[in-house]
Amino acid sequence: MSETNAAAEVAAPHRYTAALAADIEARWQDFWDAHGTYEAPNPGGDLAGDAEAVARPKKFVMDMFPYPSGAGLHVGHPLGYIATDVFARYHRMTGHNVLHTLGFDAFGLPAEQYAVQTGTHPRVSTEANIENMRRQLRRLGLGHDQRRSFATIDPDYYRWTQWIFLQIFNSWYDPEAKTARPIDTLVQQFASAERPTPDGRPWAELTESERADILGAYRLAYASDAPVNWCPGLGTVLANEEVTADGRSERGNFPVFKAKLRQWNMRITAYADRLLDDLDELDWPEAIKLQQRNWIGRSEGARVDFPVTDHADAKITIFTTRQDTLFGATYMVLAPEHGLVDEIVPDAWPEGTRDAWTGGHTTPAQAIDAYRKQAAAKSDVERQAEVKEKTGVFTGAYATNPVSGERVPVFIADYVLMGYGTGAIMAVPAHDSRDFAFARAFELPMRCVVEPSDDRGTDTSTWDDAFASYDAKIVNSTGESVSLDGLGVVEAKARITEWLESRAIGEGTVNFRLRDWLFSRQRYWGEPFPIVYDEEGVAHALPESMLPLKLPEVEDYSPRTFDPDDSDTSPETPLSRNEEWVNVVLDLGDGRGPRPFRRETNTMPNWAGSCWYELRYLDPHNSERLVDPETERYWMGPREGQPHGGVDLYVGGAEHAVLHLLYARFWSKVLFDLGHVSSVEPFHKLYNQGMIQAYVYRDSRGIAVPAAEVEERDKAYWYQGEQVTRLLGKMGKSLKNAVTPDEICAEYGADTLRLYEMAMGPLDVSRPWDTRAVVGQYRLLQRLWRNVVDEGTGEVTVVDTEPDEATLRALHKAIDGVRQDMEGLRFNTAIAKITELNNHVTKVREVPRSVAEGLVLLISPLAPHVAEELWRRLGHSASVVREPFPVADPAYVVDETVTCVVQVKGKVKARLEVAPSVSDEELEALALGDPAVVAALNGAGIRKVIVRAPKLVNIVPA
Repeated sequence: MSETNAAAEVAAPHRYTAALAADIEARWQDFWDAHGTYEAPNPGGDLAGDAEAVARPKKFVMDMFPYPSGAGLHVGHPLGYIATDVFARYHRMTGHNVLHTLGFDAFGLPAEQYAVQTGTHPRVSTEANIENMRRQLRRLGLGHDQRRSFATIDPDYYRWTQWIFLQIFNSWYDPEAKTARPIDTLVQQFASAERPTPDGRPWAELTESERADILGAYRLAYASDAPVNWCPGLGTVLANEEVTADGRSERGNFPVFKAKLRQWNMRITAYADRLLDDLDELDWPEAIKLQQRNWIGRSEGARVDFPVTDHADAKITIFTTRQDTLFGATYMVLAPEHGLVDEIVPDAWPEGTRDAWTGGHTTPAQAIDAYRKQAAAKSDVERQAEVKEKTGVFTGAYATNPVSGERVPVFIADYVLMGYGTGAIMAVPAHDSRDFAFARAFELPMRCVVEPSDDRGTDTSTWDDAFASYDAKIVNSTGESVSLDGLGVVEAKARITEWLESRAIGEGTVNFRLRDWLFSRQRYWGEPFPIVYDEEGVAHALPESMLPLKLPEVEDYSPRTFDPDDSDTSPETPLSRNEEWVNVVLDLGDGRGPRPFRRETNTMPNWAGSCWYELRYLDPHNSERLVDPETERYWMGPREGQPHGGVDLYVGGAEHAVLHLLYARFWSKVLFDLGHVSSVEPFHKLYNQGMIQAYVYRDSRGIAVPAAEVEERDKAYWYQGEQVTRLLGKMGKSLKNAVTPDEICAEYGADTLRLYEMAMGPLDVSRPWDTRAVVGQYRLLQRLWRNVVDEGTGEVTVVDTEPDEATLRALHKAIDGVRQDMEGLRFNTAIAKITELNNHVTKVREVPRSVAEGLVLLISPLAPHVAEELWRRLGHSASVVREPFPVADPAYVVDETVTCVVQVKGKVKARLEVAPSVSDEELEALALGDPAVVAALNGAGIRKVIVRAPKLVNIVPA
């Protein structure tokens, strides 16, 4: 402590300092805990409470799940948590029953990787991280209902995650009813022959394995052999959303390859239309809605079947949005992973196969095998990139164009993906640039079927690129039974679609970019699947009585990883090494007695626990059901302005637009369809907070150096005598620029940190951290303290007198503005208004009690500890937390007078002080009678008077 500060503390022993702040904050945090200050009562269940509180309007405020890192929090992490806390506190004071709590998303890769590196069990390290994070968050004074907190790794929690999985597994989507239904209803349809089996045999004659395969094609959770994103460096498969644009793992930055594995999937595609349509009623940022719409990717077109030559039962099904160009299809392309490729490939190249088509290989099988390995090394983005040279090989097979009857060759090429459409395309090279480039490279024919609007003509041999248009005539498109010539694109689409449907070789349909959600991981630290397999390989759901299926202990937590660049590998899961757990004898209660089973050894992805956590917050100790219906309806049910129900405010990062948010919406809709919840959507209002950034300093090698040790001299930055560069970026331990909340709390107090983070700028905008600027909010609190407490004696100095009119106006204007800002999450401008009022009060010789109390109440959501202390010192025995938030008197909000500018010929000649309610007629008369205006007119006539009461009069002389 400096000599100056020490002397100041002696002279003012009751000054607001960091030490006093620490004492105040610790005492009030203990008080809140002891008195259950932030506990929100439910209408029923073990959290039922004050009937009067439940009768109030409710407000459910949520933050996105934090992941407990071993590094703890830096000051960027609490930005959203402080904001929701301020919002929740404000609404408690405006008469709401507020549910605000926080849990921990604790399964997943980081804890497992740490366990692999250190030998510490993931649960041990994760629970330690949670305790540290709880301590840091408590120090910030966050008003959470601690009774409702949990972690996804708690067996009592993931029991219900497993239960929800079983609800999804035991359901199918009925497209006619547009809802999920129990799988038993589908079995009844097959058993009664209301719905025929795929091969027409009676349901009773099918084996259990055959029935399981049929039902698997309908279940909302199903296992299948499908192309997946295999990451050898992590030893696991990844969802599309976990792969970066350059084809690497989001975590670890390892190469990702395409492979075929048996994996669990969620049939989220069944809900594509509803996921799109219901966005309209959500109060979300338009940018997030657009990302979801683009990810779902709805497009209208037609499905068309192309028969494969010499394969009586084989057909290539394509989806196209340009069925009007069918006559221009001169070849076909399958994705290298397409399941039909191996079925149609011949033993030898057909006679007349061009050398350009074979890739230099002696057989089609060799060519395909080599090309698949080449394609597997590329990301989807790389495969779709516009490159000059297109690659591919001929499969040796031909198909028949259904409208022209022409035989067209079938290729595989990496620019066609299994992740979109059917994984096959009809290539119309004259009217698609990628097809055009491929056709030129492989000497394939092309036919113009859309008349060019330029002067290129229809001879494609002279073209430099394809011609694409939705506003042109169709040409060269006449067959034996259908002609499109002369029609516009829209008319041609309708005619050809009708023709296809009449011959049962195609139909108008809608396609989505959205793929089913890959739902299994080859990891240890995740929820076990409540699934076992019998000796025939049939999957069986565990009965509810066997839940939770707890994660067993294993000696080695790590999945088997491989050379990151070796695509010719496959997963080995840690759970598979625990033979005693994997191979079990169980009685599933199906009347067949105890039988041997093998457990599923994959685990659920880390997204599973966060798909439904809002529901557990409502009813965290319910061991009988997912959530009490009355409680769920109270907090989440539909209401005016929220037709789909959901959380009232959900705050988190925009990076979760197409991961967590899409998955949680899907689970919510399934649970709604099955009657478990009343809310179709989980989150009604979404708000994306910005990021707190920090300067990163790097030396000549590009290595980050400790930001706290960098000095600024002569507009340059120096570290240990060496000049370093500065760039604004993320805050983090690895960048050596992290500032912990503990540091700021120790130097200034938690209330100062809260105020600074809220005052830095608009909540939804990223902003740079500047430790030197924190002191500004510290001084605001010191001035507030001095307005109430004598720094020398510690006595309260307010007086029981009425404030003067100027102070009343300052107070009520602040109340009015702060209320509006609180509702709109504009906390930075709310602080500015409080600061302005506080500065006004410092100039008042004796501070009236009513003004001091109003000021304390205004700042209490933002700085709750000092507000509680001042409120108690002002003589109140109750906590400030549920005191009514001040209401402005309209009479004092409106200015008593307004300055009106009077112009003659556009130049200001007078300024009038008038009432805000002055009429146009009154204002015109006042302006024309003003001596300065009379002098300016100098007897001239008046052509026009323009009045904009109460602020402007513009006089135009004749």
